[in-house]
Amino acid sequence: MADWQETNPDAIETSDATPRENRLGRLWRRLSGHHWWGGSASNTDPSIERSVGRVGGAIRTLLAPLNPLFSALGWLLRQIGTLAKPLLPQGLYARSLLIIITPVVILQSVVAFVFMERHWELVTERLSQAVTRDIAAVIEMVEAFPDDEADQTEIIRIARDALDLNVAFLPDTALPTALPKPFFDLLDRTLSQEISQRIERPFWIDTVGRSNLVEVRVKLNDGQVLRVFARRNQAYASNSHIFLVWMTGASLVLLIVAVLFLRNQIRPVLKLADAADRFGRGQEVDEGMNLRGAREIRRATIAFWRMRERIERHVDQRTAMLSGVSHDLRTILTRFKLELALLSDEKAAQEMGRDVDEMQAMLEGYLAFARGDDGEVSVPSDVEALLDDIAHIAKATDREVTVSFEGPVTASVKPLAFKRLVTNLVNNALRHADTVEVNAERTPEELIVSVRDDGPGIPEEKREEVFRPFYRMDEARNLDESGTGLGLAIARDIARAHGGDIVLEDSKLGGLQAKITIPA
Repeated sequence: MADWQETNPDAIETSDATPRENRLGRLWRRLSGHHWWGGSASNTDPSIERSVGRVGGAIRTLLAPLNPLFSALGWLLRQIGTLAKPLLPQGLYARSLLIIITPVVILQSVVAFVFMERHWELVTERLSQAVTRDIAAVIEMVEAFPDDEADQTEIIRIARDALDLNVAFLPDTALPTALPKPFFDLLDRTLSQEISQRIERPFWIDTVGRSNLVEVRVKLNDGQVLRVFARRNQAYASNSHIFLVWMTGASLVLLIVAVLFLRNQIRPVLKLADAADRFGRGQEVDEGMNLRGAREIRRATIAFWRMRERIERHVDQRTAMLSGVSHDLRTILTRFKLELALLSDEKAAQEMGRDVDEMQAMLEGYLAFARGDDGEVSVPSDVEALLDDIAHIAKATDREVTVSFEGPVTASVKPLAFKRLVTNLVNNALRHADTVEVNAERTPEELIVSVRDDGPGIPEEKREEVFRPFYRMDEARNLDESGTGLGLAIARDIARAHGGDIVLEDSKLGGLQAKITIPA
């Protein structure tokens, strides 16, 4: 140890170190977990662990009474958030503005409060002290020359020229009645306090009567009243509002700049959302939508275009495959019909012909469900004319369908797909009811079409199941009575391709109501 200290003059602990220095060094080594020569300790001192445990336990014991307070505060914050949530804006642009404006308003409020509370009061106090000292000096001069009018005239001149005070001596009169305190009484309160402390004589002040002047009356020892008029800005920081004006003006300029930049950043997001919504409803999407905005927004836009291309390519491939399948199957069915026409047994030919017709109807239903809207694009269409055409087709089969329409007749739909949608619902209603009504309403936001009937209806617990493909209500699954079970599935698929949906409800006629809602 001695040899090492001799060769290391910078050793921490030397033989001539004081006991206090030795104790501090040992304490530091224990807390830092190192030996005094700088090497790492192999194990932590158990006494340190016990000390830390005791400190932690003491802290938990001290904070235990505050746990209910913390719980109540958390509950209160959650309640405030729940109540304020409906009041907060829902749009991205409005929320972004709120994120920018709220901190600025809070900062401005805090700065204004601190300025008004500290700086403004401090400046007003200093100015009021100066005016009070000037008034006290005038009183001292008056008391030094109490009876000489010439001296009073000289005092008035000195006060006017040197102190910028308008001084007058009133005969032995009483002081006026104290006026009510003004709402903003900073000057009144500060000046009254200074006069009370420095002059210590009866006084009366008016800080409201004259906008640019402050009137002070002091009762002198000889019974006279010293009246003093001082300019308001001598006792009051009247130009401090300039700071607030500049602060508010600069903040408004910064906010306007921030709003303009934010609007340019939000616009690409809104365009992307609009393009995704239009594509989801089967409408045309602007091909010339440029890549704008931040890097993340551009990546999202590129990902949307790639997704759109993949979906369209998949739809085109499926359409081409279904076209080939339908052509091949129709060819075989046509061959069957020709062979049946050549059979000599007419009765057997008729029975087999019905089976072939049923097979062809099933095939057409499957292909219609798999094909969907077949790439049809939404265009402004006369919805009332489409509904009248459906009613006319039903009338040709000796069935009556009543059609009513409210509002503008034009809406953006896929004409063929929309007609197939309503036709499937009408045919389903005609199969089970005697009276069928089609009521349509066009609002600025959506197109609502209701198909009502007086049939037996559908139990509420099964109203979602009937939209499943190949689902049929009859237990025996009789194809001659129930068809393929794809009518309602195709109808909902078309409605959702328009961006809407179908719900089944109780009808006013006593049966079932199918309500179609499509964004206009």
